[in-house]
Amino acid sequence: MRGLRSIFTTFTIFTAFTAGIAIAPALAEILSFEDVKTRWTSTEGMLLDRHGVLIHELRVVEHGRRLEWTRLGEISPAALATIVRAEDKRFYRHGGVDWLALSDAALDTLLFSKPRGASTISMQVAAHLDDALRPGRQKRTMSQKWDQIKAARELESAWSKSQILEAYLNLSTFRGELQGIAAASRGLFGKSPDGLDERESLLLAVLLRGPNSQPRTAAKRACALAVNMKLDISCPQIETLAQAALPGLPGIAPRASLAPHVARELLSAERTREQTTLDAELQAFAVEVLQQQLVALAEQHVADGAVLVVDNKSGEVLAYVGNAGNSASAFYVDGVRVPRQAGSTLKPFLYQLAIEDRLITNASLIDDSPVNLITPTGLYVPQNYDREFKGLTSVRTALASSLNVPAVRVLMLVGADAFAERLKLLGFDDITEDGDFYGYSLALGSAEVSLWQLVNAYRTLASGGRMSPLRLQLATSTATTPLLDPAASYLVTDVLADPLARSLTFGLENPLSSRQWAAVKTGTSKDMRDNWCIGFTDRYTIGVWVGNFDGSAMRDVSGVTGAAPVWLEMVNYLHRRQASRAPAAPQGVVRMQVRYDQDVEPARMEAFLAGTESVRIAAKTAAAIHAGIAYPGNGTIIALDPDIPESVQRVRFMIAPQVDGYRWRLNGEEIGLSDEPVFWVPRPGSHELALLDKDGIAVDQVRFEVRGALRQSRLQ
Repeated sequence: MRGLRSIFTTFTIFTAFTAGIAIAPALAEILSFEDVKTRWTSTEGMLLDRHGVLIHELRVVEHGRRLEWTRLGEISPAALATIVRAEDKRFYRHGGVDWLALSDAALDTLLFSKPRGASTISMQVAAHLDDALRPGRQKRTMSQKWDQIKAARELESAWSKSQILEAYLNLSTFRGELQGIAAASRGLFGKSPDGLDERESLLLAVLLRGPNSQPRTAAKRACALAVNMKLDISCPQIETLAQAALPGLPGIAPRASLAPHVARELLSAERTREQTTLDAELQAFAVEVLQQQLVALAEQHVADGAVLVVDNKSGEVLAYVGNAGNSASAFYVDGVRVPRQAGSTLKPFLYQLAIEDRLITNASLIDDSPVNLITPTGLYVPQNYDREFKGLTSVRTALASSLNVPAVRVLMLVGADAFAERLKLLGFDDITEDGDFYGYSLALGSAEVSLWQLVNAYRTLASGGRMSPLRLQLATSTATTPLLDPAASYLVTDVLADPLARSLTFGLENPLSSRQWAAVKTGTSKDMRDNWCIGFTDRYTIGVWVGNFDGSAMRDVSGVTGAAPVWLEMVNYLHRRQASRAPAAPQGVVRMQVRYDQDVEPARMEAFLAGTESVRIAAKTAAAIHAGIAYPGNGTIIALDPDIPESVQRVRFMIAPQVDGYRWRLNGEEIGLSDEPVFWVPRPGSHELALLDKDGIAVDQVRFEVRGALRQSRLQ
């Protein structure tokens, strides 16, 4: 009886469908299979390295989760067989409409009040392609059903069965916002569709009909399907898998997550697949080395860091690590681009400008002794990192050993405005004020710069003074602009690559001494908030920053112990197969033996700009140097603190350079010799301090003021 009813119902439906076709309006033109694939867009952007290797995957569309189009050959046979069996068992035998299934559904609906669908895979694909065929909040109307049947038959005449099935598996929603079998496979099981096993395939098959099913319900349906298909799988196994995969909101873990900041810069909803200049292996190595160093520095209150590696010739960025990833204090902050205080990393450009202007040579002597400079905001007293002064040193030693007072003296020769303008030309866009705004501290890196800017500026030195922008995407050619004098750039490079010259501060054994030829400079900002190491080999420029994104100070971390170890690891890795070689001297550079009077420094071969060379470097005598008052400076205001005991408050009068036999005279009264430190108990009021030579002639004098109140004054 049931069979006769089925045959009768099938005949009735077929007759009604035939009549419906005659009066139904024309449907929208069926898209070609290739058009559907072309219009498909993934919600996940893919960033590829320079060799085409996936380096980062990033969601770029907020609605839905779709991956790249998946071909049938990329789906496991188990998944294909299970889904076809569950959704449309006569898929390969019908022409778009399964009349037997449709008649059974009609019988259940009309006779047994058990409504159920009978849409074939072809009918569902037709609905995916035409919004008018999709059901609204209620079930499809009879008119929509007729249109869907007609569209399915037209689809079957235009597409192959394989194309229809492939489209179905890509266009269908499996759970939540997971659309397509690739997204479902990755989101629920953490694997690609070609690795789906029978249990996973059973769950995906039942989710197609009930995407929002509870885990237990989905497991029950999958178990019934397994029994129907006579699969050797137990229901507890399916239940365990469902409970593990289905609870909560499904998400898709990226297949690669090495360059989040570059991905956010290059990828978008309109640009879902981009190739970058990065090298995946180098990027992974840089991430690992930085993370290891930050772990080692954790007890010294160091949480963050960044690494940037570029090709000197092309400006292509090979490694870009904006932070330490999940262990960073602020995951989205980009340490490559965020501006921080430069520390001593700007000194090479100051010395390069002074050499270019022929104000100094690498052999020139500069006095590293205390200096007090009056500024609009008060007294500026630069000191070296180790709080010691080295006396007369050559420019080579002063720059390589990163001495601060000589750098300030060079800035006084060059001019703060000229140096600020040079830095702006070098691409330091965060330096927006004139030199007077920064004052003498500009020589020591008080201005804010980014790692991106620093690396390209050092790359300009490495390229003989020629500059071009850094880039993250491949290009056929690179146009460079001559910016710095190549000979002066070479002289500074020669200093930065001299391990003996830097030994005065750093010693001979330190992370700046690599196995390769390299020019390098470190920098530490005020209060140890930022730590830099920037340098270059013959092929690459490498920059490293460590610190804390919140600006808090590190504890006992210098350029050599903080950023330099990462820099050294990067240099050794980059040149593990090919050695770095020193550049040849450009035209306009001469070398000759120089000798210092009084053995201020050992005799050596030195490089000069042609026309500035000197065989003998004479150190001026103390009288010739004109010793003067180093502290207090003229116009200094000294404020007393009534909360500090009188016995503690003292003012030390200082002479520079140190000369024995000179005398101090305060307010007309001699108070001591320059041979020994003189500490004076300050007295409120205006005072006049003079420095007398051995003949009693005043060689320098200053006026200063003490504000506050003490009960008495005496010399101690």
